[in-house]
Amino acid sequence: MSAPHSRRSLIALAVAQACAFAPVAMAESAENVLPEVVVTSESAPDGIARNASVGGFTETPLLQTPASISVITAEQMQERSIRTATDAVKYDASVQNSYNAVGLSDWFAIRGFTLDMGSNYRKDGMVILAHSAIPMENKERLEILKGLAGLQAGTASSGGILNYVTKRPTDTPLRSATFEVRERGTIYSAIDLGGRSEDKRFGYRINAAAEDIKSYVKGSNGDRRFVSGAFDWRISPRALLQVDMDYQHKSQLTVPGFQLLGPDNRIPTGVSGKTMLNNQPWSRPVTDDTNNLGIKFEYELNDNWRTTLQANKFELRRDDAVALASGCANINADPMVIPSGCGNPFVGYNANGDFAMYDLRRENDKRTVMTTQAMLQGNFTTGGIKHALTTGISTLNRRDNFADYLFDFVGYGNIYNTVPYTYSLGPTNPVVLRRKDEERSIFVQDILSLNDQFKLHAGLRYTKLKRVQFDKDGANIRNTDGDYILPNVALVYSPKANLSLYASYSQGLEPGGEIPSGNTNAESVLDPNKSKQVEVGIKTDLTADISVSAALFQIKRDNEYLNPASLYVVAGKQVHRGLELAAQGRATRNLMLGASFTALQANMEGTGDANVEGKRVGNVPKFKSAVYVDYALPQMPAVKLNATWIYSTSKVFAPNSEIAALNKRVDGYHVLNVGARYATKISGKTTTFRFGIDNVFNKFYWGDAANAFGGYLIPGAPRLARLSAQVDF
Repeated sequence: MSAPHSRRSLIALAVAQACAFAPVAMAESAENVLPEVVVTSESAPDGIARNASVGGFTETPLLQTPASISVITAEQMQERSIRTATDAVKYDASVQNSYNAVGLSDWFAIRGFTLDMGSNYRKDGMVILAHSAIPMENKERLEILKGLAGLQAGTASSGGILNYVTKRPTDTPLRSATFEVRERGTIYSAIDLGGRSEDKRFGYRINAAAEDIKSYVKGSNGDRRFVSGAFDWRISPRALLQVDMDYQHKSQLTVPGFQLLGPDNRIPTGVSGKTMLNNQPWSRPVTDDTNNLGIKFEYELNDNWRTTLQANKFELRRDDAVALASGCANINADPMVIPSGCGNPFVGYNANGDFAMYDLRRENDKRTVMTTQAMLQGNFTTGGIKHALTTGISTLNRRDNFADYLFDFVGYGNIYNTVPYTYSLGPTNPVVLRRKDEERSIFVQDILSLNDQFKLHAGLRYTKLKRVQFDKDGANIRNTDGDYILPNVALVYSPKANLSLYASYSQGLEPGGEIPSGNTNAESVLDPNKSKQVEVGIKTDLTADISVSAALFQIKRDNEYLNPASLYVVAGKQVHRGLELAAQGRATRNLMLGASFTALQANMEGTGDANVEGKRVGNVPKFKSAVYVDYALPQMPAVKLNATWIYSTSKVFAPNSEIAALNKRVDGYHVLNVGARYATKISGKTTTFRFGIDNVFNKFYWGDAANAFGGYLIPGAPRLARLSAQVDF
């Protein structure tokens, strides 16, 4: 039996076993009583998280963690009908979309740095690949660490870490089903089951979802299926074994972005966020199948010391396809000859919106990553100083098998009036091993309580990375073999129990930038390089219900970009300096408020290239904010209203040195989302109806001005409505 089929069979068996527990669990719950959900993090009644694990090696109160961290909980996501990470991170102003095209994966930048798909995304602290959409149904919360994570993660891009925390079994029975309709008729359904055996030693959590996708972009249809199981087994009072597994299938026609127009490289106007450039009769969907298996064993040696053994394997198989609008059109002439009305042939269409269209496909991509980690953690005292020590080792093995893209010229199109072409699909290029990574790390962190007010966090990670890359014929094109030491130190001052001030210095290890399509050795990556960060911050609980934080930071790393000779090079530094402010909590009994503000200066320095020297980094706004409010009507407690206002200043579109020199700006935007919730009982079952409208005023804006895949502009979503019903039974 193949691995994907065996995992799906295991999940099916798990669902059957969970259903067997259902009658006993339901009998234990009283009628008309809401089931209590016991989660791993401490949170307020409205789902605001107080703890996170992404800032270190164990779950720690956010107030005491010397890093800028935000957490979006499952309760918050359910209240706003959030089904993707793209929708979840809107509430953090430091997170920016980075080529989040409809039908593709959720790809982000944090603090202006694009996250690496193979190292910056984690599940329960272990690496997963973000080349495909990550399901949210089995996630208890999404933790966002902003800034360097060299100590915690080893190899990772400068922006930060997204850690998806898996839902665990509940101590009391959980039975919940959700049904939703949205967009042009998208139908979504999900179920969440949790509980424990009678002796409480075995626990289960089952999540499943199905989705018939009718995107707001007409023609971008698809489907998705998901199932997961998470199980706990209390082997003894000191030993706990946890297992989780999931499978997702997603198939959808993706929506390409836009390029610049004409010799003057104009930003397109008069287009719609609903425009579909991939609407050819021969267009094929992007199809992803992912399997994930995680195992964690915790053992308490005594009251002060414990060990943790953890392993996770993630596997992705993908068929990639699109009718790609790329470059200038040369109507009735040689498609390889650049017409006179063209601007940049790699990132620009004709002045009138004409473009060249290509069959871009490859099939049977297979990418896998296997990570392991062993930790020893304990508390002890020496000379009056208390220590919280963590030491451990970790490994990572990654294999990428893929083909060169088929890139066949088909015909011409226009962004204002697409025309169908008759075309027969041919075979794609053969798949071979293109990359293999082996990463070995040893890490240690000691948190020293110097006295009642001062704590010193001192940590060090040694990482050895071996990476081999191959071309389409199997020839070796790049070897990486390096040893890196990544220090991290922070001092925390807590004059009062509800106030912490910190200063930190850390180093990170960049994975190396990916060479863009159209260049020699495209999709291979450069060698790793170190990054450095200095950060100071303050965190306080103004009241038991309101938390406020601020962070001031500077990050420096090597600058990688496409120079005027169309070579992807390393030159100078990319320097990001910024200020983050955040607040959330209950202002009154009926009013919940939250706000996130980020001011960011991101420039290229010391490059020796007049085109980019001192210029702003592309796709990074100088200021972004997200403000949200929840209000329960005093006269009708069952009704709750919510609204979110998102604002961003302008960004520059700079996919290469030549365009950067032109300082092409994409306008800023305001977007308002509103929603409402009504809770009632139907046939004795707690039922919650939710309604929401995103982009209420139907504002057109460019959500992305990303450099990915040669540089594309992607519109934000237009006005969208959704209606859902959740039944707890």
